[in-house]
Amino acid sequence: MTIQLKITNDGSKTLFLPEMDETYHSVFGAKTESEHVFIKAGYQQINASKISILEVGMGTGLNVYLTYLEQQKDAKEIYYETLEKYPLSAEIYNELNYANDENKQVFNLIHQSEWHKIIQLNKNFKLKKVQTDLIYFSSKNTFDLIYFDAFDPAKQPELWTEKVFRNMYNCLNNNGILVTYSAKGIVRRAMQAVGFTVERIPGPPGKREMMRATKS
Repeated sequence: MTIQLKITNDGSKTLFLPEMDETYHSVFGAKTESEHVFIKAGYQQINASKISILEVGMGTGLNVYLTYLEQQKDAKEIYYETLEKYPLSAEIYNELNYANDENKQVFNLIHQSEWHKIIQLNKNFKLKKVQTDLIYFSSKNTFDLIYFDAFDPAKQPELWTEKVFRNMYNCLNNNGILVTYSAKGIVRRAMQAVGFTVERIPGPPGKREMMRATKS
């Protein structure tokens, strides 16, 4: 598919897929959206010295990178597993402007590291990238937190089904949480049907609400 770069309202870049009429992030701010949905509503809600994270949709690597920056502040021990069916080429990710000069090497490592192999971003941050279709994903690991960052339900409805969320529920530890930018009723009902307790919470700029689901 054709990929185009776009600058969002906070100055950070995102990718646009004309064939799907879909962007990887909110046009109101790629970095702002990810920080709000996944860091503030997700990562910062886990009160533990060790956190295991599953990301659905690595995309540009922004969520991995922002989690790395947050981990630099609190020194938590992180295991981060991220799924992506269509990895970006170097030509594309080299044009993204998320990392400053100090952290550009880390951002490149996120993209250049070998798939299906655990690597160390630092001594307390383990990263494993898995190239797979979410429909077929299974893991021997369980997680404290899921970043559910698939494309919009209207564009890829097969990724927002009860079957998928049952798999996500089973992947979570008790009291684990799943966060997503979506607040659609069909998504909420699918999550509730498999046992999640779902709350609508304030969304990032340009979006009134998002959802956080808890496995109790």
